[in-house]
Amino acid sequence: MPATPSVPSTPPTTPSEEQPAGVSVDRRIAEHWTQRWDRQQEEFLPEREALFDALIDVVQESAGRPDPLVVDLGCGPGSIGARLLRRLPEATVVSMDADPVLIALGRGAYGDVRGLRFVAADLRLPEWVDRLGLARPVDAVVSSTALHWLDPSTLTSVYTAAAGLLRPGGVLVNCDELERDQDAAPTLARLDRALLAREKARWLGTGHGEGWYDWWERVLAEPALATAVAERERQGFAGEHHSDLSAGIEDHRTALRDAGFAEVGTLWRRGEVQLLCAVTASPDGVAVPTRPHTHNNAPAPRP
Repeated sequence: MPATPSVPSTPPTTPSEEQPAGVSVDRRIAEHWTQRWDRQQEEFLPEREALFDALIDVVQESAGRPDPLVVDLGCGPGSIGARLLRRLPEATVVSMDADPVLIALGRGAYGDVRGLRFVAADLRLPEWVDRLGLARPVDAVVSSTALHWLDPSTLTSVYTAAAGLLRPGGVLVNCDELERDQDAAPTLARLDRALLAREKARWLGTGHGEGWYDWWERVLAEPALATAVAERERQGFAGEHHSDLSAGIEDHRTALRDAGFAEVGTLWRRGEVQLLCAVTASPDGVAVPTRPHTHNNAPAPRP
């Protein structure tokens, strides 16, 4: 399995204003739990690293600059931000999550990474946008396995707010397990689920590692995280892990169109797992390649 990436760093900085006093985690302990997080996430998305590579490809291709500003919604302990900054060290990533335990782990493991900033905020509350503290429109909004639990009305609100953050021509990229409409296409929906199940079986073989609920049960019992766990309980997150699917792919597509995105489509797919991308309208349009694309990359025939 791929190792957690190394990233450029700077000397440790003073904890940000969003972090509650006393919520800090030793780096060694934070790295241990973030690595275990990555492994249990691979049980959910067996091709997670390939998906992240594709997601970062989209950001890099669409940004048009070496220092894009990226917002990661529902960042967990910062897996996307760490990988993105390994590829694009001049970028700035604002990683946002509501869970104090995940934010504490992210800051402990990646708090000295140049260009990576963690913000504690809840997507279900409208003030999450103001908490980001952005100085300019962002080039990309990204997310992975974090938005599937939102109900359709909240999803539309989140996507509308995200569209307002993006520059013209900016992209929103959501990597998640998104179900097809079973009433409209029952056979395709069944095949989607079967493809993902078969891929997981090939990836995991005969044994399973630490699962989602196992990880949460164990991390919440970690003595070094007692302060973050207490803060989590104080905020009412106890027992709330958002593992169940809610909005399906058509809910996401509808919410993105209702939010005002000009283009919505899937760039990568394996069964139910998709890399869904939406693009804001650009006043200058999109540059069209001067040479037609051919399937085998051979020169296009002359007219």
